[in-house]
Amino acid sequence: MEPRMNLAKLAPEAYQHMLGLEQFLERSPLPKTIKELVKLRVSQVNGCAYCVDMHSHDLKHAGETDERLFAVVAWREAPYFTEQERAALALAEEATRLGPEGVSDEIWHQAAKHFDEPALAALVVAIATINAWNRYGVTLRLVAGSHRKAA
Repeated sequence: MEPRMNLAKLAPEAYQHMLGLEQFLERSPLPKTIKELVKLRVSQVNGCAYCVDMHSHDLKHAGETDERLFAVVAWREAPYFTEQERAALALAEEATRLGPEGVSDEIWHQAAKHFDEPALAALVVAIATINAWNRYGVTLRLVAGSHRKAA
């Protein structure tokens, strides 16, 4: 499968703004591991092979264990995640799937219990940003693994 287009080349200003969100997240108080777990889980939910591949490798490179990486897809049943990570993953899933009620108060309060407001704000930005990247990846049919060839 070939990618449909190169967004960075054809819409460089938009692409740079997306990278600006990533730069914000790098400076934010959101723990890096949580940010990457959320990116991986949202990418799984959205079926973005490019992003699943990228964030799996990013987590592995950062020292994440195989057990945790393999279990992200079933994080509710797996014993490998902290309560803070579980709260972030629950918020990420509900904000990604957005049912008729949006994000429930229960899920929001659970996340707010584990993150102070600046970190919670960054978590919301991380969830929204990876959802946008996933929309690009799926729509443009980005090829899993191609980010490693370009790097």
